[in-house]
Amino acid sequence: MGSFSIWHWLIVLVVVLLLFGRGKIPELMGDVAKGIKSFKRGMSDDETAATPDSSKTVEHQAEERKDRVS
Repeated sequence: MGSFSIWHWLIVLVVVLLLFGRGKIPELMGDVAKGIKSFKRGMSDDETAATPDSSKTVEHQAEERKDRVS
């Protein structure tokens, strides 16, 4: 009852092909891939934008401490 036979998979495949057509499935997968790539690009842009600001703050604080000690 828990496993599917080859006939079940064939029926599912036929239904999917009828619903989406032959050319729609690769197009749909391409759209999913583009969405994932743009999400990753957006995440990396956020990380690079946050990193330079924090390093400048640390350098600035280090320079102020050197001036106070001298």
